[in-house]
Amino acid sequence: MDLDVVMRTTGAARAFTDAPVDDATIYRVLDRARFAPSGGNRQPWRVVIVKDAGPRERIRDLCVLGWREYASFVEAGEVPFAPGADGLPNRSNIDLAAARATPRPAAFVDDLEQVPALLVIGAHLPSLAVLDWGLERQSIIGGASVYPFVQNLLLSARNEGLGGVMTSFLARQEAAARAVAEAQTAARSSAFAARQATVVKLERMLVRIQARRVEVASQYHQVS
Repeated sequence: MDLDVVMRTTGAARAFTDAPVDDATIYRVLDRARFAPSGGNRQPWRVVIVKDAGPRERIRDLCVLGWREYASFVEAGEVPFAPGADGLPNRSNIDLAAARATPRPAAFVDDLEQVPALLVIGAHLPSLAVLDWGLERQSIIGGASVYPFVQNLLLSARNEGLGGVMTSFLARQEAAARAVAEAQTAARSSAFAARQATVVKLERMLVRIQARRVEVASQYHQVS
């Protein structure tokens, strides 16, 4: 697909068909996305493809909580979690506990476990060069080594005729989300030890191209 078309037509898709996305397609999407730039070429992103029903439902439930908090800011006329005019972290008076306990139906998050492909993107924090550390404002620089990969992923998906969207609701429940991702990764690793499982599992995109195939480095795992 022409690059201009891809860039102009990669919107934020929040409604999906039930057409499956196979492992080979996901692999191609990620294989292109990994060429994104990052500070020192440390490639700090981590990707977990969530396939099992239980972990998908848990991810959905955690995203719902983040959505409820987000929506509470919007309803109050505030930009969710935005820094103040002084650049310092958010000091809103929003009651987040009450927000999480208040149902706010939204098909995008309520049906998240049903999407054809669900990828959780994380970052290896010790690999981030955070050059705005110590400044008296909200830090933003670290993400510059992760978000280009995410955008590459969405552009690559569009090249395959797919739509997608990045959402950060899950970050509001980071510890619980990490536990789900680690459990999913461990389960898939164990399954592979016993048999060939139909899943692509990515922990670190440290790869090299050799003889037209991807050689897998020490912390990058592919299960096919």
